[in-house]
Amino acid sequence: MSVARWRAHAWAVPLAACLLPAQLAAAQPAEDWPFEEPPPPLLAPEVTFPDYELRQLDNGLQVVVVAAREQPVVNVRLLVRAGSTNDPDGLPGVAAMAAEMLDRGAGGRTAQEIAATIDNIGGALSVGAGNDLSFVNVLVMKDSFDLALELLSDVARRPAYDLSEIARHRQQLLSSMQVSFDDPGYIAGIVFGRLVYGQHPYGRPSTGTPDSLRRIAREDLEAFHRTHYLPNNAILAVVGDVTTEEALAGVTRVLGGWERGELPVPSLIEPPRQSPRLVVVDKPGSVQTVIRAGHLALPRAHPDFLTFDLAIKILGGEGGNRLGGVLRTARSLTYSASADLVGRQFTGDFMAQTETRSPATAEALRLMVDEIARLQRDRVRLAELRGAQDYLAGNFPLSIETPNAIATQVLEAVLFGLDLDALELYPERVRAVATGDIQRVARTFLQPENLAIVLVGDARSFVDDLAGVGFDDYELLSVDEVFSSAAGL
Repeated sequence: MSVARWRAHAWAVPLAACLLPAQLAAAQPAEDWPFEEPPPPLLAPEVTFPDYELRQLDNGLQVVVVAAREQPVVNVRLLVRAGSTNDPDGLPGVAAMAAEMLDRGAGGRTAQEIAATIDNIGGALSVGAGNDLSFVNVLVMKDSFDLALELLSDVARRPAYDLSEIARHRQQLLSSMQVSFDDPGYIAGIVFGRLVYGQHPYGRPSTGTPDSLRRIAREDLEAFHRTHYLPNNAILAVVGDVTTEEALAGVTRVLGGWERGELPVPSLIEPPRQSPRLVVVDKPGSVQTVIRAGHLALPRAHPDFLTFDLAIKILGGEGGNRLGGVLRTARSLTYSASADLVGRQFTGDFMAQTETRSPATAEALRLMVDEIARLQRDRVRLAELRGAQDYLAGNFPLSIETPNAIATQVLEAVLFGLDLDALELYPERVRAVATGDIQRVARTFLQPENLAIVLVGDARSFVDDLAGVGFDDYELLSVDEVFSSAAGL
């Protein structure tokens, strides 16, 4: 690994101090460029969140029933409170593989029989895992509700973990991962996660590594399933054309006999203290550079999450997007630029991202960091806040338009300990945020002086320009070094 050094305090240097006057003049947008304001938003429709019931069975299974009678469809979704965060030490990828194998043979049915059963009734079955959860999702017509419950029960409780299916899935994952290793965005995501979260499980690749995938055995999958797939560690949502009585009767009949168990005590390490760090991953021949910049943020249940999310929307999201205005519209450095806030169970992260042509990397990075600092430093304009509020409030009806979408909203609230009664009030809560609130959370939670930055591209085309815009300390890695030394990043 080759290393060049840079001074952290130089990140506060604005772009104007780093460019020659002629460069600045050339970078300014043309005076006669025809800028236009977007059309005003449509009047927000009245939102009525469906009634719901939250019950708990004797075995500890939480059940949420939401009546949505507009369509003859029922969505049954099970969440287990265990994901890649719960992977065994030194063996990332177990949670993901344990979940992805659930429908590849279960309850006496083969993978082909499970697929044929759901296809024959015109339904859909999906399985998977994230950082904090694993899931089974079944969508069927109302007259197949009982069959949906039986399939979900078999898949969640009685997976076969057939050796031949494990071998087949392992090979598919390794092949897919090999393709991903050539994707600059994937590489940037891996490095960014490690820089922000360190040795915390959120910093590990949730799908595992080639080494860990080759070492995961059937016994590891069975042990993970036995430990975490328990009714007192799960939430079930039944949403759609079914009454509360029908739903609870069916769930009790099929899942009431699922035996509860003792849950392991979480032993998570704390994420590292944030400090500035810039990693350049050299990808020779690349004509573009992928840029990621961000730091630790808020857990999903934090009382300021909604307000901070609005701040990030102003920086780089729908209805706002200062980054897009500067990098795309004013400077023509990229096709798109964005910023996102991700909230998880224990913490979360903020990340700004874009891609730009290789020679423009240093300028784009400087502009991105300047915009992050400006959001923290200066009060936002009311029009900017209104744009972000209009988008979030206006998009809310779409997020509860189908049983599947409603189930997502309800389960997220239960999983993260949010107030279910506040779901229907989301548009009002969004519109209640004032510019002073945005300034407060930006100054409290944004850390432009402590950004973790990742650049993936042809290093020869831009590293010599970094010092000129205030970034004269960086670490240079090859792609091979990223995946061979990820634990040391």
